[in-house]
Amino acid sequence: MNIVTYRQLGAASAAAIFLFASGLPQSAPSGSSGASESAAPSAADSQIGGEKGSGGKGGIQQGPALPGAQPISGNDRVYTADQSSNTVTVINPATNEVLGTLPLGESRLDGVLGPVDDDQVNVHGLGFSRDGRYLDAVSVTSNAVQIVDTATNEVLHTYYVGRAPHEAFISPDGAQVWTAVRGQDYVSVIDLATDTETRIETGKGPSKVVFSPDGRTAYINYIDLGELDVVDVPSRRITATIELSAGGSADLAVSPDGDEVWLGHPGAGKTTVVDTQDLIVKAVLDTGPRTNHPNFVTTAEGAFAWVTVGGLDQVKVYERGAGTPALVDTIETTGHAPHGIWPSPDNTRIYVALQKSDSVDVIDTATRTVIDTVRVGQDPQALVYVARSDAGTADGLTGQGLDERVEQYPLTTTIDGAAGNATIRNVLGLDEVDVTAKGLSPDTAYDVYALAGENATKILRASSDKTGSIAEALAFVEFFDNEYDGVALTPADEKL
Repeated sequence: MNIVTYRQLGAASAAAIFLFASGLPQSAPSGSSGASESAAPSAADSQIGGEKGSGGKGGIQQGPALPGAQPISGNDRVYTADQSSNTVTVINPATNEVLGTLPLGESRLDGVLGPVDDDQVNVHGLGFSRDGRYLDAVSVTSNAVQIVDTATNEVLHTYYVGRAPHEAFISPDGAQVWTAVRGQDYVSVIDLATDTETRIETGKGPSKVVFSPDGRTAYINYIDLGELDVVDVPSRRITATIELSAGGSADLAVSPDGDEVWLGHPGAGKTTVVDTQDLIVKAVLDTGPRTNHPNFVTTAEGAFAWVTVGGLDQVKVYERGAGTPALVDTIETTGHAPHGIWPSPDNTRIYVALQKSDSVDVIDTATRTVIDTVRVGQDPQALVYVARSDAGTADGLTGQGLDERVEQYPLTTTIDGAAGNATIRNVLGLDEVDVTAKGLSPDTAYDVYALAGENATKILRASSDKTGSIAEALAFVEFFDNEYDGVALTPADEKL
Protein backbone atom coordinates (compact mmCIF):
# COMPACT_ATOMS: atom_id res chain seq x y z
CA MET A 1 0.00 0.00 0.00
CA ASN A 2 1.39 3.40 -0.93
CA ILE A 3 1.62 5.96 1.90
CA VAL A 4 1.55 9.74 1.50
CA THR A 5 2.15 11.87 4.61
CA TYR A 6 0.81 15.39 4.99
CA ARG A 7 3.01 17.07 7.60
CA GLN A 8 1.35 20.13 9.15
CA LEU A 9 3.68 23.17 9.20
CA GLY A 10 1.07 25.57 10.47
CA ALA A 11 -2.66 26.16 10.53
CA ALA A 12 -2.94 26.75 6.80
CA SER A 13 0.61 26.36 5.55
CA ALA A 14 1.91 24.15 2.80
CA ALA A 15 2.93 20.65 3.76
CA ALA A 16 5.99 18.57 3.12
CA ILE A 17 4.88 15.36 1.44
CA PHE A 18 6.73 12.07 1.72
CA LEU A 19 5.82 9.11 -0.49
CA PHE A 20 6.73 5.54 0.35
CA ALA A 21 5.88 2.81 -2.13
CA SER A 22 5.29 -0.50 -0.38
CA GLY A 23 5.46 -2.57 -3.51
CA LEU A 24 2.34 -4.51 -2.49
CA PRO A 25 -0.15 -5.33 -5.25
CA GLN A 26 -3.59 -3.76 -4.93
CA SER A 27 -5.10 -7.13 -4.06
CA ALA A 28 -2.36 -8.47 -1.82
CA PRO A 29 -3.05 -11.58 0.26
CA SER A 30 -4.99 -11.11 3.47
CA GLY A 31 -2.67 -10.39 6.37
CA SER A 32 -0.23 -8.22 4.41
CA SER A 33 0.09 -4.64 5.62
CA GLY A 34 -2.67 -2.61 4.02
CA ALA A 35 -3.88 -5.58 1.97
CA SER A 36 -7.46 -5.99 0.81
CA GLU A 37 -9.35 -9.26 0.68
CA SER A 38 -11.00 -8.47 -2.65
CA ALA A 39 -11.06 -5.75 -5.25
CA ALA A 40 -12.08 -2.35 -3.87
CA PRO A 41 -15.35 -0.73 -4.90
CA SER A 42 -14.48 1.91 -7.46
CA ALA A 43 -14.86 5.57 -6.59
CA ALA A 44 -17.53 5.79 -9.26
CA ASP A 45 -19.50 2.93 -7.70
CA SER A 46 -19.29 4.53 -4.27
CA GLN A 47 -19.82 8.15 -5.32
CA ILE A 48 -22.80 9.52 -3.44
CA GLY A 49 -22.27 13.24 -2.97
CA GLY A 50 -22.33 15.11 0.28
CA GLU A 51 -24.99 17.80 0.46
CA LYS A 52 -26.51 19.04 3.70
CA GLY A 53 -28.98 16.49 5.00
CA SER A 54 -26.74 13.48 4.37
CA GLY A 55 -28.38 12.39 1.15
CA GLY A 56 -27.60 8.96 -0.25
CA LYS A 57 -28.49 6.43 -2.90
CA GLY A 58 -32.11 6.43 -4.07
CA GLY A 59 -32.90 9.59 -2.12
CA ILE A 60 -32.26 8.02 1.32
CA GLN A 61 -30.91 10.16 4.13
CA GLN A 62 -28.74 8.97 6.96
CA GLY A 63 -29.31 9.98 10.54
CA PRO A 64 -28.84 12.27 12.24
CA ALA A 65 -31.06 14.09 9.78
CA LEU A 66 -33.22 17.15 9.59
CA PRO A 67 -37.02 16.58 9.50
CA GLY A 68 -38.38 15.01 6.33
CA ALA A 69 -36.18 11.94 5.96
CA GLN A 70 -37.64 8.55 5.07
CA PRO A 71 -39.27 6.32 7.74
CA ILE A 72 -37.68 3.25 9.32
CA SER A 73 -37.45 0.39 6.82
CA GLY A 74 -36.81 -3.33 6.96
CA ASN A 75 -33.94 -2.65 4.54
CA ASP A 76 -32.17 -0.60 7.20
CA ARG A 77 -29.72 -2.00 9.72
CA VAL A 78 -28.55 -1.11 13.23
CA TYR A 79 -25.04 -2.33 14.01
CA THR A 80 -23.09 -2.67 17.25
CA ALA A 81 -19.34 -3.27 17.58
CA ASP A 82 -18.94 -6.01 20.20
CA GLN A 83 -15.51 -5.76 21.77
CA SER A 84 -15.40 -9.00 23.77
CA SER A 85 -17.02 -11.36 21.25
CA ASN A 86 -15.22 -9.62 18.33
CA THR A 87 -18.42 -9.44 16.36
CA VAL A 88 -20.71 -6.92 14.73
CA THR A 89 -24.34 -7.45 15.71
CA VAL A 90 -26.89 -6.84 12.93
CA ILE A 91 -30.41 -5.65 13.87
CA ASN A 92 -33.47 -5.05 11.67
CA PRO A 93 -34.90 -1.80 13.12
CA ALA A 94 -38.33 -2.38 11.58
CA THR A 95 -38.85 -5.35 13.90
CA ASN A 96 -35.99 -4.91 16.43
CA GLU A 97 -34.97 -8.46 15.52
CA VAL A 98 -31.34 -9.47 15.87
CA LEU A 99 -30.47 -11.10 12.54
CA GLY A 100 -27.18 -12.46 13.90
CA THR A 101 -23.59 -11.46 14.37
CA LEU A 102 -20.80 -11.03 11.86
CA PRO A 103 -17.71 -12.68 13.40
CA LEU A 104 -14.52 -10.73 12.67
CA GLY A 105 -12.36 -12.82 15.00
CA GLU A 106 -12.52 -15.31 17.85
CA SER A 107 -13.91 -14.20 21.19
CA ARG A 108 -11.64 -11.88 23.12
CA LEU A 109 -9.83 -14.44 25.28
CA ASP A 110 -8.67 -16.61 22.39
CA GLY A 111 -7.91 -13.68 20.12
CA VAL A 112 -5.65 -12.01 22.66
CA LEU A 113 -3.93 -15.02 24.21
CA GLY A 114 -3.72 -17.41 21.27
CA PRO A 115 -0.29 -18.13 19.76
CA VAL A 116 -1.28 -16.95 16.27
CA ASP A 117 -2.96 -13.56 15.83
CA ASP A 118 -4.63 -13.80 12.42
CA ASP A 119 -8.12 -12.56 13.30
CA GLN A 120 -9.44 -9.24 14.52
CA VAL A 121 -9.26 -8.38 18.22
CA ASN A 122 -11.27 -5.78 20.17
CA VAL A 123 -13.87 -4.85 17.56
CA HIS A 124 -14.68 -1.34 18.72
CA GLY A 125 -15.49 1.37 16.14
CA LEU A 126 -18.08 1.69 13.37
CA GLY A 127 -18.80 4.04 10.47
CA PHE A 128 -20.53 3.86 7.10
CA SER A 129 -20.91 5.35 3.65
CA ARG A 130 -23.71 7.82 3.08
CA ASP A 131 -25.38 5.63 0.47
CA GLY A 132 -25.66 2.84 3.07
CA ARG A 133 -23.79 0.32 0.94
CA TYR A 134 -20.71 -0.04 3.13
CA LEU A 135 -19.97 -0.35 6.83
CA ASP A 136 -16.49 0.11 8.27
CA ALA A 137 -15.45 -1.72 11.44
CA VAL A 138 -12.35 -0.89 13.48
CA SER A 139 -10.51 -3.47 15.62
CA VAL A 140 -8.27 -1.70 18.12
CA THR A 141 -5.80 -4.41 19.12
CA SER A 142 -5.22 -5.86 15.66
CA ASN A 143 -4.94 -2.38 14.06
CA ALA A 144 -7.52 -3.22 11.40
CA VAL A 145 -10.15 -1.32 9.44
CA GLN A 146 -12.54 -3.57 7.54
CA ILE A 147 -15.03 -2.62 4.83
CA VAL A 148 -18.26 -4.65 4.92
CA ASP A 149 -20.94 -4.90 2.21
CA THR A 150 -24.17 -4.15 4.09
CA ALA A 151 -26.27 -6.14 1.58
CA THR A 152 -24.30 -9.39 1.81
CA ASN A 153 -22.46 -9.07 5.16
CA GLU A 154 -19.25 -9.86 3.27
CA VAL A 155 -15.93 -8.38 4.39
CA LEU A 156 -14.62 -6.79 1.20
CA HIS A 157 -11.37 -5.34 2.58
CA THR A 158 -9.09 -5.65 5.54
CA TYR A 159 -6.70 -2.70 5.85
CA TYR A 160 -4.02 -2.61 8.54
CA VAL A 161 -3.22 0.88 9.76
CA GLY A 162 -1.18 2.19 12.71
CA ARG A 163 -1.30 1.32 16.38
CA ALA A 164 -4.70 1.25 18.14
CA PRO A 165 -7.09 2.81 15.64
CA HIS A 166 -10.29 3.90 17.35
CA GLU A 167 -13.03 5.15 15.01
CA ALA A 168 -13.36 5.55 11.23
CA PHE A 169 -15.80 6.93 8.70
CA ILE A 170 -16.10 6.61 4.95
CA SER A 171 -15.75 10.02 3.29
CA PRO A 172 -18.92 11.76 2.01
CA ASP A 173 -17.96 11.04 -1.62
CA GLY A 174 -17.56 7.34 -0.80
CA ALA A 175 -14.00 7.25 -2.08
CA GLN A 176 -11.89 6.92 1.09
CA VAL A 177 -12.02 5.62 4.64
CA TRP A 178 -10.67 8.06 7.25
CA THR A 179 -9.40 6.44 10.48
CA ALA A 180 -8.23 8.09 13.69
CA VAL A 181 -5.10 6.18 14.76
CA ARG A 182 -5.33 6.82 18.49
CA GLY A 183 -2.15 4.98 19.46
CA GLN A 184 -0.11 7.30 17.24
CA ASP A 185 -0.39 10.79 15.82
CA TYR A 186 -2.18 10.76 12.50
CA VAL A 187 -5.43 10.17 10.65
CA SER A 188 -5.17 7.47 8.01
CA VAL A 189 -6.97 8.20 4.72
CA ILE A 190 -7.14 5.15 2.45
CA ASP A 191 -8.32 5.52 -1.15
CA LEU A 192 -10.66 2.57 -1.73
CA ALA A 193 -9.92 2.42 -5.46
CA THR A 194 -6.11 2.62 -5.39
CA ASP A 195 -5.17 1.32 -1.90
CA THR A 196 -3.10 4.46 -1.36
CA GLU A 197 -2.90 5.72 2.21
CA THR A 198 -2.56 9.42 2.97
CA ARG A 199 -1.56 10.30 6.53
CA ILE A 200 -2.72 13.60 7.98
CA GLU A 201 -0.29 14.34 10.80
CA THR A 202 -2.06 15.40 14.00
CA GLY A 203 -1.43 15.76 17.71
CA LYS A 204 -1.02 12.71 19.93
CA GLY A 205 -3.93 10.29 20.17
CA PRO A 206 -6.58 11.30 17.59
CA SER A 207 -9.77 9.57 18.74
CA LYS A 208 -12.35 10.05 15.99
CA VAL A 209 -12.90 11.85 12.71
CA VAL A 210 -16.34 12.91 11.46
CA PHE A 211 -17.56 14.97 8.51
CA SER A 212 -19.81 17.99 8.21
CA PRO A 213 -23.16 17.46 6.43
CA ASP A 214 -21.88 19.23 3.30
CA GLY A 215 -18.78 17.01 3.26
CA ARG A 216 -16.31 19.86 3.02
CA THR A 217 -15.02 19.81 6.59
CA ALA A 218 -13.79 17.09 8.94
CA TYR A 219 -13.36 17.32 12.71
CA ILE A 220 -10.77 15.42 14.77
CA ASN A 221 -10.79 15.05 18.56
CA TYR A 222 -8.17 13.59 20.90
CA ILE A 223 -8.25 11.25 23.87
CA ASP A 224 -5.27 12.93 25.58
CA LEU A 225 -5.33 16.48 24.18
CA GLY A 226 -7.88 19.17 25.00
CA GLU A 227 -8.43 20.30 21.44
CA LEU A 228 -10.59 19.91 18.35
CA ASP A 229 -8.97 20.15 14.92
CA VAL A 230 -10.81 21.42 11.84
CA VAL A 231 -9.74 19.88 8.52
CA ASP A 232 -10.39 21.12 4.99
CA VAL A 233 -11.41 17.85 3.30
CA PRO A 234 -10.31 18.60 -0.32
CA SER A 235 -6.79 19.67 0.70
CA ARG A 236 -6.60 17.48 3.84
CA ARG A 237 -5.07 20.36 5.80
CA ILE A 238 -5.78 21.28 9.41
CA THR A 239 -7.05 24.85 9.15
CA ALA A 240 -7.97 25.58 12.80
CA THR A 241 -7.52 24.20 16.30
CA ILE A 242 -10.02 24.91 19.09
CA GLU A 243 -8.90 24.63 22.71
CA LEU A 244 -11.14 22.51 24.99
CA SER A 245 -10.98 23.28 28.71
CA ALA A 246 -12.49 19.89 29.64
CA GLY A 247 -9.44 18.06 28.31
CA GLY A 248 -9.38 14.95 26.13
CA SER A 249 -12.56 13.57 24.58
CA ALA A 250 -13.44 10.08 23.42
CA ASP A 251 -16.24 10.79 20.96
CA LEU A 252 -17.80 13.58 18.93
CA ALA A 253 -20.70 14.20 16.56
CA VAL A 254 -21.77 16.95 14.15
CA SER A 255 -25.34 18.27 14.30
CA PRO A 256 -27.47 17.64 11.18
CA ASP A 257 -27.57 21.37 10.40
CA GLY A 258 -23.77 21.47 10.63
CA ASP A 259 -23.84 24.30 13.18
CA GLU A 260 -22.43 22.46 16.20
CA VAL A 261 -19.94 19.77 17.21
CA TRP A 262 -20.60 18.01 20.53
CA LEU A 263 -17.76 16.16 22.30
CA GLY A 264 -17.96 13.72 25.23
CA HIS A 265 -15.25 13.82 27.91
CA PRO A 266 -15.45 10.55 29.92
CA GLY A 267 -12.69 11.44 32.37
CA ALA A 268 -13.98 14.92 33.17
CA GLY A 269 -17.67 13.98 33.07
CA LYS A 270 -18.43 16.87 30.74
CA THR A 271 -19.69 17.61 27.23
CA THR A 272 -18.28 20.45 25.12
CA VAL A 273 -20.41 22.23 22.50
CA VAL A 274 -18.50 23.98 19.69
CA ASP A 275 -20.00 26.58 17.34
CA THR A 276 -18.73 25.59 13.89
CA GLN A 277 -19.47 28.98 12.32
CA ASP A 278 -17.39 31.06 14.74
CA LEU A 279 -15.11 28.16 15.78
CA ILE A 280 -15.55 28.86 19.48
CA VAL A 281 -16.63 26.83 22.49
CA LYS A 282 -20.29 27.59 23.01
CA ALA A 283 -20.83 25.69 26.27
CA VAL A 284 -19.28 23.14 28.63
CA LEU A 285 -21.96 20.98 30.25
CA ASP A 286 -21.65 18.91 33.43
CA THR A 287 -23.14 15.69 32.03
CA GLY A 288 -21.72 13.12 34.45
CA PRO A 289 -19.01 10.42 34.90
CA ARG A 290 -18.05 8.39 31.84
CA THR A 291 -19.83 10.72 29.44
CA ASN A 292 -19.60 8.83 26.16
CA HIS A 293 -21.28 9.49 22.81
CA PRO A 294 -23.51 12.39 21.69
CA ASN A 295 -26.03 12.38 18.84
CA PHE A 296 -28.99 14.39 17.59
CA VAL A 297 -32.77 14.29 17.16
CA THR A 298 -34.53 17.12 15.33
CA THR A 299 -38.33 17.25 15.23
CA ALA A 300 -41.15 19.79 15.01
CA GLU A 301 -40.79 20.10 18.78
CA GLY A 302 -37.23 21.35 18.50
CA ALA A 303 -33.56 20.46 18.04
CA PHE A 304 -32.10 18.13 20.68
CA ALA A 305 -28.78 16.52 21.56
CA TRP A 306 -28.78 13.15 23.32
CA VAL A 307 -25.73 12.17 25.39
CA THR A 308 -24.93 8.78 26.93
CA VAL A 309 -23.51 8.91 30.46
CA GLY A 310 -21.99 5.52 31.24
CA GLY A 311 -21.25 6.14 34.91
CA LEU A 312 -24.87 7.01 35.71
CA ASP A 313 -26.68 4.52 33.44
CA GLN A 314 -28.47 7.47 31.88
CA VAL A 315 -29.11 9.22 28.60
CA LYS A 316 -29.44 12.99 28.93
CA VAL A 317 -31.44 15.10 26.47
CA TYR A 318 -30.58 18.75 25.83
CA GLU A 319 -32.47 21.30 23.79
CA ARG A 320 -30.04 23.07 21.50
CA GLY A 321 -30.36 26.40 19.74
CA ALA A 322 -29.04 29.94 19.95
CA GLY A 323 -28.18 29.95 23.66
CA THR A 324 -26.65 27.51 26.11
CA PRO A 325 -28.18 24.02 25.72
CA ALA A 326 -30.80 23.26 28.37
CA LEU A 327 -31.30 19.85 29.99
CA VAL A 328 -34.88 18.79 29.27
CA ASP A 329 -34.93 15.09 30.19
CA THR A 330 -32.94 12.28 31.80
CA ILE A 331 -33.70 8.71 30.73
CA GLU A 332 -32.70 5.74 32.87
CA THR A 333 -31.41 2.88 30.72
CA THR A 334 -32.50 -0.71 31.31
CA GLY A 335 -28.90 -1.86 31.70
CA HIS A 336 -25.44 -0.60 32.52
CA ALA A 337 -22.90 1.73 30.89
CA PRO A 338 -24.72 3.28 27.90
CA HIS A 339 -22.14 3.90 25.19
CA GLY A 340 -22.86 4.26 21.43
CA ILE A 341 -26.04 6.05 20.32
CA TRP A 342 -27.66 6.75 16.94
CA PRO A 343 -31.11 7.95 15.75
CA SER A 344 -33.24 6.69 12.88
CA PRO A 345 -33.27 9.18 9.99
CA ASP A 346 -36.94 10.03 10.61
CA ASN A 347 -36.07 11.02 14.21
CA THR A 348 -38.72 8.71 15.74
CA ARG A 349 -36.33 6.26 17.42
CA ILE A 350 -32.90 6.36 18.99
CA TYR A 351 -30.78 3.30 19.78
CA VAL A 352 -28.37 3.01 22.73
CA ALA A 353 -25.70 0.33 23.21
CA LEU A 354 -25.46 -0.84 26.83
CA GLN A 355 -21.82 -1.83 27.13
CA LYS A 356 -21.96 -3.71 30.44
CA SER A 357 -25.31 -5.45 29.77
CA ASP A 358 -24.71 -6.73 26.20
CA SER A 359 -27.92 -5.16 24.96
CA VAL A 360 -29.45 -2.22 23.09
CA ASP A 361 -32.25 0.02 24.32
CA VAL A 362 -34.71 1.26 21.69
CA ILE A 363 -36.13 4.63 22.76
CA ASP A 364 -39.22 6.41 21.39
CA THR A 365 -38.04 10.00 20.90
CA ALA A 366 -41.53 11.50 21.26
CA THR A 367 -42.23 10.00 24.70
CA ARG A 368 -38.54 9.53 25.60
CA THR A 369 -39.24 6.09 26.95
CA VAL A 370 -37.54 2.75 26.34
CA ILE A 371 -39.93 0.69 24.19
CA ASP A 372 -37.73 -2.37 23.60
CA THR A 373 -34.44 -3.91 24.69
CA VAL A 374 -32.62 -6.46 22.55
CA ARG A 375 -29.67 -8.69 23.44
CA VAL A 376 -26.60 -8.26 21.23
CA GLY A 377 -22.99 -9.43 21.18
CA GLN A 378 -20.64 -9.08 24.12
CA ASP A 379 -19.41 -5.67 25.29
CA PRO A 380 -21.06 -3.41 22.64
CA GLN A 381 -19.19 -0.15 22.07
CA ALA A 382 -20.01 1.90 18.97
CA LEU A 383 -23.51 1.77 17.48
CA VAL A 384 -24.69 3.12 14.10
CA TYR A 385 -27.98 3.17 12.22
CA VAL A 386 -27.46 2.64 8.46
CA ALA A 387 -30.37 3.44 6.14
CA ARG A 388 -30.47 1.32 2.99
CA SER A 389 -32.56 1.47 -0.17
CA ASP A 390 -32.30 -2.24 -1.08
CA ALA A 391 -33.15 -5.49 0.67
CA GLY A 392 -30.40 -7.25 2.58
CA THR A 393 -29.79 -10.75 3.82
CA ALA A 394 -28.83 -12.60 6.98
CA ASP A 395 -26.34 -14.74 5.04
CA GLY A 396 -22.94 -14.97 6.69
CA LEU A 397 -24.26 -14.13 10.15
CA THR A 398 -23.81 -16.40 13.16
CA GLY A 399 -24.78 -16.64 16.81
CA GLN A 400 -21.27 -15.90 18.12
CA GLY A 401 -21.48 -13.81 21.28
CA LEU A 402 -25.28 -13.89 21.53
CA ASP A 403 -27.27 -14.89 24.62
CA GLU A 404 -24.19 -15.45 26.77
CA ARG A 405 -24.52 -15.03 30.52
CA VAL A 406 -23.66 -11.58 31.86
CA GLU A 407 -23.97 -10.44 35.48
CA GLN A 408 -23.20 -7.26 37.43
CA TYR A 409 -21.70 -7.12 40.91
CA PRO A 410 -21.05 -3.93 42.91
CA LEU A 411 -17.52 -3.85 44.27
CA THR A 412 -17.09 -4.60 47.96
CA THR A 413 -14.48 -2.25 49.42
CA THR A 414 -13.49 -0.50 52.63
CA ILE A 415 -11.79 2.37 50.79
CA ASP A 416 -13.44 5.67 51.72
CA GLY A 417 -15.15 7.28 48.74
CA ALA A 418 -14.46 4.38 46.38
CA ALA A 419 -17.12 2.63 44.33
CA GLY A 420 -17.30 0.44 41.27
CA ASN A 421 -18.73 -2.57 39.51
CA ALA A 422 -17.61 -5.85 38.05
CA THR A 423 -19.22 -7.20 34.88
CA ILE A 424 -18.89 -10.99 34.52
CA ARG A 425 -19.32 -12.55 31.07
CA ASN A 426 -18.95 -16.12 29.89
CA VAL A 427 -16.29 -16.14 27.14
CA LEU A 428 -15.12 -19.42 25.57
CA GLY A 429 -15.61 -21.53 28.68
CA LEU A 430 -13.99 -19.04 31.05
CA ASP A 431 -15.51 -15.87 32.47
CA GLU A 432 -14.32 -12.36 31.72
CA VAL A 433 -14.21 -10.21 34.87
CA ASP A 434 -14.39 -6.55 33.79
CA VAL A 435 -13.74 -4.17 36.70
CA THR A 436 -14.39 -0.43 36.78
CA ALA A 437 -13.85 1.79 39.82
CA LYS A 438 -13.63 5.45 40.84
CA GLY A 439 -12.80 7.44 43.97
CA LEU A 440 -9.39 5.80 44.33
CA SER A 441 -5.98 7.34 44.96
CA PRO A 442 -4.32 8.38 41.69
CA ASP A 443 -1.67 6.12 40.13
CA THR A 444 -2.04 3.44 42.80
CA ALA A 445 -2.08 -0.37 42.62
CA TYR A 446 -5.12 -2.33 43.85
CA ASP A 447 -5.99 -6.02 44.18
CA VAL A 448 -9.27 -7.55 43.01
CA TYR A 449 -10.70 -10.63 44.74
CA ALA A 450 -13.47 -13.05 43.79
CA LEU A 451 -15.66 -13.83 46.82
CA ALA A 452 -17.41 -17.04 47.80
CA GLY A 453 -19.00 -16.51 51.17
CA GLU A 454 -16.13 -15.78 53.55
CA ASN A 455 -13.49 -17.07 51.13
CA ALA A 456 -11.57 -14.67 48.87
CA THR A 457 -9.36 -15.49 45.87
CA LYS A 458 -7.14 -12.82 44.35
CA ILE A 459 -7.68 -12.71 40.60
CA LEU A 460 -6.20 -9.43 39.42
CA ARG A 461 -3.95 -6.48 40.22
CA ALA A 462 -4.87 -3.19 38.54
CA SER A 463 -3.66 0.40 38.82
CA SER A 464 -5.74 3.56 38.91
CA ASP A 465 -5.07 6.41 36.49
CA LYS A 466 -4.21 10.00 37.34
CA THR A 467 -7.88 10.74 38.10
CA GLY A 468 -8.15 7.90 40.61
CA SER A 469 -10.22 5.70 38.30
CA ILE A 470 -9.93 2.24 36.78
CA ALA A 471 -11.72 2.43 33.43
CA GLU A 472 -11.37 -1.27 32.60
CA ALA A 473 -9.33 -4.07 34.15
CA LEU A 474 -9.76 -7.63 32.91
CA ALA A 475 -9.25 -11.09 34.38
CA PHE A 476 -10.33 -14.46 32.95
CA VAL A 477 -11.33 -17.06 35.56
CA GLU A 478 -13.96 -19.72 36.25
CA PHE A 479 -16.24 -17.36 38.14
CA PHE A 480 -19.71 -18.86 37.70
CA ASP A 481 -18.59 -22.52 37.98
CA ASN A 482 -16.78 -21.75 41.24
CA GLU A 483 -19.98 -20.20 42.57
CA TYR A 484 -18.36 -16.89 43.41
CA ASP A 485 -20.95 -14.42 44.62
CA GLY A 486 -19.09 -11.12 44.78
CA VAL A 487 -16.02 -9.06 43.87
CA ALA A 488 -13.87 -7.01 46.25
CA LEU A 489 -11.24 -4.31 45.80
CA THR A 490 -8.42 -3.54 48.25
CA PRO A 491 -5.15 -1.60 48.19
CA ALA A 492 -2.35 -3.78 46.83
CA ASP A 493 -1.11 -6.43 49.29
CA GLU A 494 -3.72 -5.54 51.88
CA LYS A 495 -5.65 -8.60 53.04
CA LEU A 496 -9.41 -8.67 53.14
